[in-house]
Amino acid sequence: MIQVTKPFIPDRKTLDKYLDGICERAWLTNNGPLVQELTQRLEDYLGVQNLLLVANGTLALQVAYKALGVEDEAVTTPFTFAATPGSMKWQGITPHFADIDPNTLNLDPSQAEKAITERTQALVPVHVYGNACDHDSFQDIASRYNLPLIYDASHAFGVQYKGESLLSCGDAATLSFHATKLFHTVEGGGIVFKNRDDLERARSMINFGQSPETPNDIASVGINAKMSELHAAMGLATLDSIDQIITQRAALIQEYHHCLKGHVEFPQRRGSENGAYMPILLASEEQASAVDSSLQQAGIRPRHYFSPALHETTTYGNDDACPVASDIADRILCLPLYPELTTHQVKWVCEHVCKNL
Repeated sequence: MIQVTKPFIPDRKTLDKYLDGICERAWLTNNGPLVQELTQRLEDYLGVQNLLLVANGTLALQVAYKALGVEDEAVTTPFTFAATPGSMKWQGITPHFADIDPNTLNLDPSQAEKAITERTQALVPVHVYGNACDHDSFQDIASRYNLPLIYDASHAFGVQYKGESLLSCGDAATLSFHATKLFHTVEGGGIVFKNRDDLERARSMINFGQSPETPNDIASVGINAKMSELHAAMGLATLDSIDQIITQRAALIQEYHHCLKGHVEFPQRRGSENGAYMPILLASEEQASAVDSSLQQAGIRPRHYFSPALHETTTYGNDDACPVASDIADRILCLPLYPELTTHQVKWVCEHVCKNL
């Protein structure tokens, strides 16, 4: 069985070293030393400042909205995981979908601008598959309309854009450290803020609204979104191997491209490749279904990330017309990708793809 992904399990001795320290200190949560260490090491590795670690990527989005004062409506993409609009609706924010670029599969800036109304309080593009959005255009729009620019950067760990970390773009960029991500803490997430004041406001929010300086003073309505020491331990052990992980995944993507070039379409890439996903576009919905069926019969488990497009779902559906997103969602397929996958297995997957084209 070849699954679409498989969580990275760090070296047990490396992980045990961090876990032993937790047991000796008996400090399990509340901004413990491992959370502090992971924060600093990630800031150094990613080349960012003002990083706040949280319990998961969905809470990262919710806290970012709250910290930046988003309450009414936000413009986002329908071609994303349900957490993007779900985190909005959970906060009472109405997601307003705009169509995507057919080449990059990211939110189209021109379509996003057309979707802005008097109620719009934020732009929330997604770096789909770790592929950089057109940040210059989004920043221009956000500046002209005086809107916070919040990136769902769940897939964009380690991506470089124009010589800098992609996570430095926008007023906030949120990360998911879920077990299926190339860097993970089992469950976890992070927010990179542009401004220090927003970071400090969010830091209070994730600890029940308590002021860090005067814990007995409730500075704002808060929530419990803190990362635990156990999750930070997994993150630190994984971070010790992250360069190897990214190198292995990038090599597998290169092999996929070599085997499938001329047979399928690939999204147009902006920014560096971090090896987050292996998406392919088939010629039609029928062809995508045939390839999927053939792979399933061979014990290979691809996924239709992201299908259906969210504006077509019962929960998030509305009158927003996004024909490009609808078309892409019908034809997309993400192939297996994880460090333990071999080039022989990649070639085998590609053979099953090609025989149905």
